[in-house]
Amino acid sequence: MADFRQQQHQHRPGGQGFASTLPGKGPSTSQVLAVVTLLSVGGTLLFLSGLTLVGTLIGLAVTTPVFVIFSPVLVPTALVIGLGVLGFLASGAFGVTALSSLSWMASHSQSLSRGPLTQTLDQAKRKAQETAGQVGQKARETGQTVQGKAQEATKGAPGQEVSRT
Repeated sequence: MADFRQQQHQHRPGGQGFASTLPGKGPSTSQVLAVVTLLSVGGTLLFLSGLTLVGTLIGLAVTTPVFVIFSPVLVPTALVIGLGVLGFLASGAFGVTALSSLSWMASHSQSLSRGPLTQTLDQAKRKAQETAGQVGQKARETGQTVQGKAQEATKGAPGQEVSRT
């Protein structure tokens, strides 16, 4: 363990430990000015927050009896005002919801009228036409096959005349 500490001590430049990591002999003037400025601003803000706390406590001590005396009037008034504000906010929220719903429905119906439904109908028409064409082709082929077999059957039978129309 002692060997490890000696090795660490030998690897440090300057051999002075923590003091060797500090730049120069002391803090620079900009660092000193930053600390002085921060201390003065921080102290001023701390003092102002203390004054605000003291003022709040004094105001609460003075107004508490007034609130207790007038509470039969203030509590219902606060409830009425609070419910009125809540009503206006709810009305606005419902209005915004209704407008956004109507807007979405309008855009959705427009996209359906010119979008996937029209494409689906066009695809269905094309498929029906292709299927009709395939059925017609298959009917022609089947008719030709039947006609060919009928001709073979009539040629192979002796004594029968073939009538051509």
